[in-house]
This record gives sequence, C-alpha cells and structure tokens, in this order.
Amino acid sequence: MLSMLRLSLTTLLVSSSLFASSPDADLKEFLTNKFKNNPRILDLSVDIVDKNKVESLEAKEAKNDWYAYIIKVKATVKNKGKKKELTQKMIWFSNGTIITPDFIDMDTGDSLKDDYPSFDEAYYKKENLIYGDVDAKHRVVIFSDPLCPFCKMFVPKSIKEMKKEPKKFAIYYYHFPLENLHPAAPTLTKAAIVAQMQGVKDVVLKLYKVKVDYKETDVKKILKAFNKTMGTDITPKDLESPKVKEQIAFDEKVADEAMVGGTPTVFFDGKLDKSKKKYKEAK
Repeated sequence: MLSMLRLSLTTLLVSSSLFASSPDADLKEFLTNKFKNNPRILDLSVDIVDKNKVESLEAKEAKNDWYAYIIKVKATVKNKGKKKELTQKMIWFSNGTIITPDFIDMDTGDSLKDDYPSFDEAYYKKENLIYGDVDAKHRVVIFSDPLCPFCKMFVPKSIKEMKKEPKKFAIYYYHFPLENLHPAAPTLTKAAIVAQMQGVKDVVLKLYKVKVDYKETDVKKILKAFNKTMGTDITPKDLESPKVKEQIAFDEKVADEAMVGGTPTVFFDGKLDKSKKKYKEAK
C-alpha cells in the first residue's frame, strides 16, 4: 500500500517534464526550473544525492555515458488551499544531453530504476536480524507495516518459509508504519521494539496477529491488544525509551536511504525485489 504523500509528490513533479536537453553539470538547475513551472509548488529545493554509471546502457560509439541520478526533492505544495511540506527521493537518468525518468527492458519488462539504490551494506544491523545466520547465503530485507492488508498476507507466510533454512536466509526486518493510513501502527511498532529488547521470541510473527482497529489512536487500548497477543506487560512509558526512539529513527533513516515508499518493500541480496518471490527461486 503506497504512502499517500509520496505518491502525490511523484505525480506532481514527474508530470512537469519527461524529456528535455540539459548538460550533465546543469541537471540540478534544469530539474529545479522545470519543477517550479508547476503553479502548485510554492517553494522547492533539489539536490543530487548520488550518481551511478548505468553499465547496461553502454554503447561502443556513445559519446556520453548514461548515469542514474538519485535526486532529493523538498517542496512546499499548495493543495486545496492548504500548504504541505513534502520530501521525496526520485531517480532520473541522463547522458548529459537527454534526461528521462526511466528505461524499460522490452524483453523482460523490467525497469532500470529497480537497480537503484541498492541496499547499503552498513544497514544490515544485528538489531534488525530476526531469523537466520548473519553469514547466510542470502540476505532478505523486509520493510513492513503490521496493519497493511497486503503485509498481513505476505510477511508472516514468507518469513515462516525462510526461517526454516537459517543457513540459506538471513532475514532483516525494518519497521515502516504508515501513520496516515493506519494510525495505530506507530504504537504497535514501538511496542514490538520494546518486546524485542525484552527478549520475547517471534515478536514480528506475532505482531501480525494483534487484533486492533487500524484507526485506533488510544495508546492504552492498542497496548492492551498487543500485550494480550504477546503475553507481555508493556506500558505507555516503555514506549518512550531512548533505545526505542533510536531504533525507530534508524529504521526511518534506512527506509529513506533505500527510497522505500510503500509496504511491503523487499530487497533480495541488496537489490529491490518487486516480485517479492526471489527467495522462492534461490538455490
């Protein structure tokens, strides 16, 4: 399920321009000027976060190499008479004279955008490893919201399948509650982190069994449902622990760096897995 704010910003900005000419050095200025043409954007900043050569687009007679640019956009957007502060990362491709938001492989239907960004090696933390050996052959990363309907169908089932082979799969889980869609999710996330720190087993799997209204905002009611499922006695005060806040901040940072915009998002061996089925094909 996509984050509404991220989706709206993508639609708003990408619709401004698809193809145009621009020297590589002026890419930032070009995008800024094109985005500013949209009357709904009141304030804007565009920054190049990263740049990667696209090896698959190399041509022997090509004058300029193609690069994938990871762009960070901050914008104040006017929507129905109100102002919203939005931040999003996006990918653009350029060879210095042409710019485009994507390339599609006609043989496979795959988007080259799926190769960027890769999952940074530094973000495989032991605190996020829920099953499997740290040196397992494959590493699977899952970003999820426990109240996301698709997550409820996919996450528990896939984890149960992979946890049977700890030498084959190391499963890393990152909390990504979509508060705008599921107000109860942030509280459940904090409680899950507390339970994990207390040494409760199978917290993530049990998390998807908690019966609570996704619209619930009463922390005590949410915790009552959580504690009943987990067999814990977590209090509202426990949720404010500095360590809990630290873990939440870390997961949010990783999600931002990995350009996660919806749930569930899966990375397999460092690459985005849109099919979410690569673990089934792994040898």
